[in-house]
Formats: sequence, structure tokens, C-alpha cells
Amino acid sequence: MNVKLRAFFAGAVGAVLAFGIVELVHGLYQLVPSVFLSLAQLVIRLTPGGFATRAIEILGTADIPILIASMVVGTLIASGLLAYLALRSPLLSLVGVSVLAAIAIIVTLAEPFADSVLTVVTILVALSAGVTVSAMLLRSSGLDAAEPTPAASEEQAAPAMAGVRSREAHSSGGIAVGRRNFLLLGGGAAAAGLAAVGVGRLLAGGGAAGESSAPKALNLGGGDTSGGDTTGGGTTGVVKNETLPPPPDAASLEVEGMPPLITPVKDFYLIDAAITSPRINVDEWSLKIKGSGVQNPLEMSYKDLLSMSTRESDVTLSCVSNEVGGGLVSNGRWTGVLLSDVLREAGVNPEKINRSSEQLVGRSVDGWTGGFKTELAFDGRDALVAFGMNDSELPVKHGYPVRLVVPGLYGYVSATKWLTEIELTNWDFDAYWIQRTWTKKGPVKTQSRIDTVKGGESLSTDNVPIGGVAWAPHRGISRVEVSTDDGDTWNEARLAEQLDIDSWRQYVYEWDTRNVEPGDYTLKVRATDGKGETQTSETRPPHGGGGTDGATGYHTVEVSVA
Repeated sequence: MNVKLRAFFAGAVGAVLAFGIVELVHGLYQLVPSVFLSLAQLVIRLTPGGFATRAIEILGTADIPILIASMVVGTLIASGLLAYLALRSPLLSLVGVSVLAAIAIIVTLAEPFADSVLTVVTILVALSAGVTVSAMLLRSSGLDAAEPTPAASEEQAAPAMAGVRSREAHSSGGIAVGRRNFLLLGGGAAAAGLAAVGVGRLLAGGGAAGESSAPKALNLGGGDTSGGDTTGGGTTGVVKNETLPPPPDAASLEVEGMPPLITPVKDFYLIDAAITSPRINVDEWSLKIKGSGVQNPLEMSYKDLLSMSTRESDVTLSCVSNEVGGGLVSNGRWTGVLLSDVLREAGVNPEKINRSSEQLVGRSVDGWTGGFKTELAFDGRDALVAFGMNDSELPVKHGYPVRLVVPGLYGYVSATKWLTEIELTNWDFDAYWIQRTWTKKGPVKTQSRIDTVKGGESLSTDNVPIGGVAWAPHRGISRVEVSTDDGDTWNEARLAEQLDIDSWRQYVYEWDTRNVEPGDYTLKVRATDGKGETQTSETRPPHGGGGTDGATGYHTVEVSVA
């Protein structure tokens, strides 16, 4: 192994060890952020909107792994080059290491609720350890601060002795080892760094509060839980904690393959712009309400919210990037405070919403924004400042401690997780995904999906239940039809009871295949919402192809009948 490769290898090993130490500390104490994930988050935030959207369209769910892998490779290359530079100019190499340290500190301290002191100490200790290991490898290999002479290079290229060699002629000190032992030393250090990374990621992923399979119970203030209308509308008057009865049996259809009426937390779809969920100290968290038309700007604590009148609502959430028939849609039972109550507490008068206050912008602790028409908070829908999900405390990945849930709007304009600020402003403000070329309003389209029959399935029974779910939040579902002949004819499906107009509705059509000729068949489904509008047959992707506001078309499944 020549001088350049040895130096490069030594630098890369030092980087692996340094990042392993940071990841291990991050796993043990989540308020020390991961450097790579923090850097990736910053890159995503700073990427121009059109480029970001195009990357997502091309790479899909692989976009984040590719970004992180690219940064890892780039960092290893940079570290290797700095180690080689140290042979020629230790001072310039030190400057380079200092730049890396500064970048790591800046990006990690940008994370909300980061422990600044321990984060800085961890990064400095990790980099010191990495530099020390790299220097030891360089020294043990017989490399010094000066570029080796040709004679020395030839000597290093000669077959190494089995054990320790004599001091190199060009070295100012230290013991040189053979190539095999050099690789063993470096490999051992790299293995230790990788092991630290693995343990750190395991701890960070498996030990986070609120992300386990059994979320914490939701403890509300001691208000009236008798149901009925909320009285007082805020922190004044009678406080009522309205709860819902268990879903009626008639709202569910017992059909194999049918998704559950209420999606379990562990199965609820997850998609957001945050690579890692912010770890928030709820005792330090607050929600600010400000902006135009806010007569009484507020800063509310978590306890303040829980002391207000609360309610439960069954609401289906879906992602604008969901393909027709896709899985980025789920139905949950949410607990929270009416957004309208919070706004009224801040002195917002719905009769006085004007151009300067027509958009409500939710801001996350990590800076993400989503915005929608302020009037939608007052039009009667159960728009919630939510802190509970499926009768438990809101999980970290779903926005703990508080998020927005707005029926009828795609999440990219409304579902602000880790909510820390609500601001009323004009319509000219473009939130996160609007800057990335998505449509501004984002109403959820009427959609339906076949769940009980899968594409490519061979059917042989006499009676085939074709079922699934249909949704049109804030409008409800009034009818679902199934076609077994590629849309030439349509058959009305049997509907389960509507749990709530904001919730999806199950359906089933019993296809009698006794008199059906063997062969291939194309199944399709379409739904009609509570206002009498049937979903369009026009096939369009979520973004591009003539639209930037969600996919359209009929979910289609190809099957065969034996």
C-alpha cells in the first residue's frame, strides 16, 4: 500500500471513529443530535424547491438514504484527503479539520432543543479521538509530517516484515509497522467506530419515548367527560372533555383483507420532511399564536392546552403524494383542542378575517411550515390542535407533543407536526411544499381503494368479496361502485355505517364468479362523496402530468378467474 493510500485510509478510519462516538452519544442522550442526520436535514431545507421535487419524483423513498450515503462517502473522502494533506502541511490540515468541526457544531446546534454544551463537547471529543487515531496510524506506518522521499517510498513498497519494522529513515519518531499490521490496526479502529454507529442508531430508533408499540396514556385535566357541546370555548367557563364511544360494529365489515376501521399507531402511515423526529422537552415547549388579526397574542404551555375543553374526532389523513390505491392514508381517533377555540382565546374574530390574516400558518420546531385558509378553522369541521392519538399520548413520530389535524386537507398544507407556532398572515406567504411547486390549497380528493383482492391474484371461489375503503374527509362517502369488466359496467357495493364524515368508509361487493368465464379481468372502484360528486376517471400522478395537487383516477386491479 503506497503512501497516499495509507494516508487516505488513516483519515477515513479517524472519521468513522469520530462519527461513531457522536452517534453513540446521540443514542444514549437524544438531545445530542446526529451530525449526519442534522446535516442531511439542513441540505433538504436549503435545496431549491423545483430541484427537491424533481429528486423526490425520480428517487421516491430512496431519496433520503441516497442523500445520507452521499454525505457519508463525501465525508470519508474529505477526511482521507485531509490526512494526506497533513503529510505536506499539518497547519492546512488542521484548518480543514477545524472547518469540519465548525460545520458539525453549526448543523447540530440548529436542531431544536439540542443540549448545546454537551453537543459541542461531544463533537470536539469525537474529532479529537478521530484525529488522534489517524495520527497514530500515520506514525505507525512510518509516515511523517514531511512528504516521504522516493527512497523511503520504495522502502515502504518493499515486502513488509511480519512484525514491527525499524524506524523509517525519513521519520522523526515512532515505530513503523508492516502493511498487514497497519490494516489490522486501522480495521480495528474502523470496526469500533462502526459498532458505535450501530449501537447508537439502535438506541436512537428503539428507545425513543413515544415511539414504542405502547404509547403513554393520555392524561387530561379534570374536566367534565359527559360529552355534549363544549362550553366556554377556551380556558374560561366550563371545561368539558368530550369523548367518543367505541366505533359501532356496523361501521366495520368483517371481510378478509379489509383494513381496520381505526388504524393502529404502529401501522399509521408516516411521511414528512423531517429525517429524524425532534426530541422535545414538553416542560420547555410552548405554542405561540400571533400575527395579523390576533388581538391577544398567546404563548401557551402544554398544561395550558390540556386545561382547555377537549374533544375526540375520527379523522382520515392522507398524503398528497399518495398514488391511486397507495398506502399513504390512515384513519385515526384524535384528541385535542378545537383550533377555533385556541384562535378565539387569542382574540381572533372569524368575522374580521381579511387579506392580511386569510392564511393560517403552522410552524414546526424544526422550521417546517404548512398553511391554509384561516376561515377553514371556523367552518364547523373538527380542526384540532391535537395531543392525543388513538386514546394515547401523541407519539414522537406523529408530532409529539402537539400537531395540527385538519379534516379535508392534505397533510402538506395542514398537518404541522411538532407544532410550536400559529401565525395569521396574508396569502402571499408560501409554506414549505408550496415553495417546492405543489398547489397551494390542497383539498383531499375523493378516493377509493381495493384492499381485499390483490393484483395478479388467481380467483377460484364462487363468491369473491371485493372490498376496501373510500374517503372524502369533511364530505363523507355516499356511494361506492365496483366494476369487474374494466369500467364497462358498474355494480353498487354494500357500505358499512359511516363512522364520521371525516373518516374513511368501508365497502364490499360480492362478486359471484359461478357463471364467469375463465380468464383475465380488470377490477375498478369509484366513490361518490356526500355532496354527490363522483371521483374522476382521469388518471394523473400526484405531481406532474398536468397537476400538482394529488393523484386522480380509479384504483385498478388485474386478476384472473380459473
